[in-house]
Amino acid sequence: MQGKKKALGRGLSALLEGGISELAGDELPAIHSNHMIMAIGLDQIEANPFQPRSQFEEKELSELAVSIQEQGIIQPVTVRKTGPDRYQLITGERRYRAARIAGLTEIPAFIRLANDEQMLEMAIVENIQRMDLNPLEVALSFQRLIEECRIRQEDLGQKVGKDRSTVSNYIRLLKLPVEIQVAVRDGIISMGHARALVTIEDEKQQLQLLQKILERKLSVRQVEDLVRDHLRPAKPSVRPGPKLLPYHYQKAKDTISGKLQSEVEIHLQRKGKGSILIHFNSEEEFDILLSKMNPE
Repeated sequence: MQGKKKALGRGLSALLEGGISELAGDELPAIHSNHMIMAIGLDQIEANPFQPRSQFEEKELSELAVSIQEQGIIQPVTVRKTGPDRYQLITGERRYRAARIAGLTEIPAFIRLANDEQMLEMAIVENIQRMDLNPLEVALSFQRLIEECRIRQEDLGQKVGKDRSTVSNYIRLLKLPVEIQVAVRDGIISMGHARALVTIEDEKQQLQLLQKILERKLSVRQVEDLVRDHLRPAKPSVRPGPKLLPYHYQKAKDTISGKLQSEVEIHLQRKGKGSILIHFNSEEEFDILLSKMNPE
């Protein structure tokens, strides 16, 4: 077994396919069977510090505890040995907590070798595959795998069984304001709502739309429509150009302007109505215009 290099993150299958054939330390028996497990005292096990789940519903734990009391623990937890008679959970924290509630003193467990990176990856992959995480926890888990386990984003999808665009959509949730992230975490809005909001760059506008979602109970489709309208570029207002004057009006305008030595405009309306506008820039020019129009 020594010298065999273990690939990082073989996922849930990696936890189960080897059973407890890899044991930490000489104190444990060399068991080489995929079907053999060990019963370990609950007081000998500590929680996984890399656990990606941030919330455990008390009701769900209580229901699982009742099931454990009636049926026992069907699926063993997975642990790693950290010292003499001391273990650390890799996966199965819900079962571990529920077993305590049920009054058990021991729990069946697979024992595996794992470093910190493998601990993190195994815990995250199992939770994602079991759909035990909310969207924000999944996003944070993906980010941790990228940063702490040095997994490239393009390789992450294959590792957790999701396509690349799905992984990208989860990670983009972390760009949203904290208020929106909390709403996603608590199930107040769905991931679909959040995916629509993340396309808006302005944080203030994102929060305004969040408020609309909550007040109006908007569906994902309605939010997508609002965002689409918001992102659609406004059509520039086109001012109509000056209407061309008929030839005889244009000729009259030029004649009047030439005689008065001033700018003149002729505006035509419907049914032959119109107006003549004569411009002047000072009181002196006004007096000159008057004298030209009334030479006497």
